[in-house]
Amino acid sequence: MKRSVQDTPIVFIGAGNLATNLAKALYRNGFRIVQVYSRTKDAASALAQAVEAEYTTELSEVSKDARLYIVSLKDDAFVELLPEIVAGKGDALLVHTAGSIPMSVWEGKASRYGVFYPMQTFSKQRAVDFHAIPFFVESNSPEDTELLKAVASVLSEKVYEATSEQRRSLHLAAVFTCNFTNHMYALAADLLKKYDLPFDVMLPLIDETARKVHELEPKQAQTGPAVRYDENVISKHVEMLADEPEMQELYRLISQSIHRLS
Repeated sequence: MKRSVQDTPIVFIGAGNLATNLAKALYRNGFRIVQVYSRTKDAASALAQAVEAEYTTELSEVSKDARLYIVSLKDDAFVELLPEIVAGKGDALLVHTAGSIPMSVWEGKASRYGVFYPMQTFSKQRAVDFHAIPFFVESNSPEDTELLKAVASVLSEKVYEATSEQRRSLHLAAVFTCNFTNHMYALAADLLKKYDLPFDVMLPLIDETARKVHELEPKQAQTGPAVRYDENVISKHVEMLADEPEMQELYRLISQSIHRLS
């Protein structure tokens, strides 16, 4: 009888935001998570309990019997722990989930390896819908590329092969799209707080801005004083930020960039 891809025993090395969401999604879709590793007991045990797995806080005690190891650690920790991660894993497939680390980091250390990158922002406290999340996979063999695509396809309708160079570009674009944008929300929240206004008055504007780029190119969707370089409005805004020199400079730079791009 042909084995289902869900029969693949999986070990998670890492129990952070991405690992937590991904492990739970795989578990909900019938995959067998056999073990979770994290250096902290609380994180390891919480995720392990959620997916009916064992847990460990010692890399030397990570199971050697899994067929797929999904490594989801901070970049510097991953590189530092790599020799311990691969030790004793034999012919198992090892993948990392980082957008910024090339697949070549595995070369000479594992026989089967790859990348399993879901491009989304993750928080432990918030479940996400994986059906719409794009997955980008890569491996050192066509067979394992197909395996990773099959695993991802159980979760998502958007699965792509991508090289390490393409993935680095995706990650950089994601930083602008998500991290920098969210930082702007944080700055806006601080400004509103100074004037005793709640941040939730911004939510309809945030939602509409996001909806527009589903239908328009981002350049077409751009509005505001910087597009037409309305110096009167811009000067007033800059003056209002006189006690916030970093925000003032950021305002100037972004306004100039918007005007040049438009």
